[in-house]
Amino acid sequence: MDAQAIEKKPVVTSWQGVVRFLHKTPRAFLPMRTFPEIELIASRGIDGDRYLIGQETGFYSHKPEEGRQITLFEMETLEALKRDHGIDMLPEEHRRNVTVEGVPLNHLVGRRFRLGETIVEATRLSTPCRHIEEILGKPVFDPMINRSGLNCKIIVGGTLRVGDTVRPI
Repeated sequence: MDAQAIEKKPVVTSWQGVVRFLHKTPRAFLPMRTFPEIELIASRGIDGDRYLIGQETGFYSHKPEEGRQITLFEMETLEALKRDHGIDMLPEEHRRNVTVEGVPLNHLVGRRFRLGETIVEATRLSTPCRHIEEILGKPVFDPMINRSGLNCKIIVGGTLRVGDTVRPI
């Protein structure tokens, strides 16, 4: 096959994942609370969360960022932290809003995808911070480099539920 034929070949995305856990908290330093569903508000964030645009009370609220309306984290990373580093981290401890399984988060930057009935656009990879180590008292900073989740903006809002499908558009 020549180079021109390869370039014309359509890109096939075959992944499909699922929402395993949903979390939010109204203020920085408070524990993340688990919910069976959360309400995503287009262009603003999650109803009742610390980073809802216009009502920010999160640790990084002094650095406003449109692309941090909702954050995702991989279930597979929780498993890898335990397997590779002996660190037990519960889904509510990673401080991201949505824990997914079967979703290649690091490959989605710049892309839109469906979270249940909603649509989000991945803006950038999340970066670990020492703040999470302070809160948890666990040495998670280094093991979470390049695997601390995904920041997204909400394009189409709606209700997101545990068990919803995550898939490319």
